[in-house]
Amino acid sequence: MDTELHTMNLLFDQLGLPSEDKEIERFIVRHRPLPRGLQIHEASFWKPAQAQFLKESLDIDAEWAELVDELDARLRY
Repeated sequence: MDTELHTMNLLFDQLGLPSEDKEIERFIVRHRPLPRGLQIHEASFWKPAQAQFLKESLDIDAEWAELVDELDARLRY
């Protein structure tokens, strides 16, 4: 059982993106707002493997799903 506490920084690591707080904020500002009706994994800025990871995380309600939801919300404002 995975007992590691998942954070937004670790999610960005998992996605192969810069994961320092400042870089995460820069990414969010650069890519928001996501259009209404567009699912997070459908955004054009993801590489195919990143999009697949996000989709699967939500589809199977994986350990990352809560953070993917948080990222989705942050990309919409």
